[in-house]
Amino acid sequence: MEDEVDRLVAAWRRERPDLDVEPLEVLSRVSRLARHLDRARRLAFAEHHLEPWEFDVLTSLRRAGAPYQLSPGQLLTQTLVTSGTMTNRIDRLAKKGLVERLPDPSDRRGVLVRLTAEGRDRADEALAALLAQERAILAELSRAQRAELAGLLRQLTAPFDNVPG
Repeated sequence: MEDEVDRLVAAWRRERPDLDVEPLEVLSRVSRLARHLDRARRLAFAEHHLEPWEFDVLTSLRRAGAPYQLSPGQLLTQTLVTSGTMTNRIDRLAKKGLVERLPDPSDRRGVLVRLTAEGRDRADEALAALLAQERAILAELSRAQRAELAGLLRQLTAPFDNVPG
C-alpha cells in the first residue's frame, strides 16, 4: 500500500540522489498523522462546544481528581502556556461557567481554579468522543502493534519531554 509520503520520498530520491531522505519516511508520516489527529480532535471537541485549549485546561483539572482544582501555576505547567495566556483562558472558561476561581486557603493572595459540574461533564463527554475518534484511527493495528508503536514513539518523545528547565 503506497501513501503520499512514499511518493514524496521517491520524488526527492529522484531529484536529490545525493541526500539520504530516509528520515522523511518516518517523520513526514508522523507530521501528516499529527495533522489528521488535530482534525479528529477538533471535531470531537466541537461536538461538545469546546476549543482544543479549553479541553486542555478542563482535562488538566479533571485529571487532578476530586475536588478537581489546581493553582494557575499548576495549570501553566500542564498546558505549557504563559501566565497571561492562562489568565485569559481561566477568565473565558469562568464566563462560560466551566470553571470557578476560589481563594486558596493556604495562600491569602492565591487562587485555585476549580472545575464546575458542567465543566466536568463537558470534559468527560469530549474525552469519550476523542477516544472514539482515536480508536478508529488505530483500528488497523493489532493490540501488539499499538503497544510497539507506543514504545517506539516514547523513545522519540522522551528526550523532548525530559529536558531540564
